[in-house]
Amino acid sequence: MSYLFTSESVSEGHPDKVSDQISDALLDEFLAFDLESKVAIETLVTTGQVVVAGEVKSKTYVDVQEVTRRVINQIGYTKGAYRFEGDSCGVLVAIHEQSPDINRGVDKGDKNEQGAGDQGMMFGYACKDTDNYMPLPLELSHLILKELSAIRREEKEMTYLRPDSKSQVTIEYSDDNLPQKVHTIVVSTQHDEFDDDEPMLAKIREDVINILIPRVKAKLPERVQQLFGDDIIYHVNPTGKFVIGGPHGDTGLTGRKIIVDTYGGRGAHGGGAFSGKDPSKVDRSAAYASRHIAKNLVAAGVADEILVQLAYAIGVAQPVGIFVNTYGRKNVPSSDGEIAQKVKDIFDLRPAAIEERLKLRNPIYSETAAYGHMGRKPATVSKVFESPYQGKTELEVELFTWEKLDFVDKIKEAFGI
Repeated sequence: MSYLFTSESVSEGHPDKVSDQISDALLDEFLAFDLESKVAIETLVTTGQVVVAGEVKSKTYVDVQEVTRRVINQIGYTKGAYRFEGDSCGVLVAIHEQSPDINRGVDKGDKNEQGAGDQGMMFGYACKDTDNYMPLPLELSHLILKELSAIRREEKEMTYLRPDSKSQVTIEYSDDNLPQKVHTIVVSTQHDEFDDDEPMLAKIREDVINILIPRVKAKLPERVQQLFGDDIIYHVNPTGKFVIGGPHGDTGLTGRKIIVDTYGGRGAHGGGAFSGKDPSKVDRSAAYASRHIAKNLVAAGVADEILVQLAYAIGVAQPVGIFVNTYGRKNVPSSDGEIAQKVKDIFDLRPAAIEERLKLRNPIYSETAAYGHMGRKPATVSKVFESPYQGKTELEVELFTWEKLDFVDKIKEAFGI
């Protein structure tokens, strides 16, 4: 019998994502002028107020207020009517130096023996639902909100849109885990005040179905477009009204959308958040490494679906455990335990090696802070950072290196594929 699976996403204007973007923008500013910065920054946003707290060890100085306001304005919170606006909100900064007790376990004389910044377990997942080896419900949820944001910024259609929005997609799967159809789509978007609630709701629903969804479908491969039938169930702004939103509607916190950030509930999540953390924190770097491993394993043909777990102890370089689950969908004679052993042989999983292999000690994190850290397209870009204290620097960096399929040949050789 077929089954249903659902994932959600939130836009860059969602209060939790506002917090994530501020935290990661600050991280990038520190790394731009001091690549060895150790950063753990949390952000809280609410009506007219931002609180930035955390621990930093760096040789540089960052104007936290300026960066915070810039991010908020770029998201689109630029009007007093939103009750949260970049130029006028209060910004309280409570950042202090990283604990030396933590630092002594991370910084070692031999950088290659750098210890993990904390204990914990991290998961990576990949499947064959989509061309980028991500679960289809999450992929569609992200794409719906990316297109909704693009429409809002174009200011040609749906001109009533405000920055805060959420989506949710339910996919019907066959018993052999193949997507059969798009079952349900939920879209809740913040909007300007209308004179009459009922025509407002009808207009937004009509625009979502006739403007937004066709734009989403146009960006999908033919095999996924065919999953959009005439019987999709739509829930558009199901409460009936969504004028009060963003940080005025709900308090936002860094790291509160970790499932949106990863796999939409597929696979597993170790519990650690990503945004605001430099790559010495394995919550972030090892999660990227495990996705890199899982994606390359599936792309190489080892399995059609795979989950990889890495686990670390604070101050210890080598992982304390590597676990692989292929959900009975492997294509090689090796057991899951044997696959895990080969992963250990192929990939150097010490934190310093992960940082170097994936080029993580660079200001690459602002781009990760909305619409998911996984399944994104690798790209090389130039970034310019300007500081009244350190001047101007231009860096060429690689984004989303953990999405590269650069270990497929090594994996095929190891497994005799």
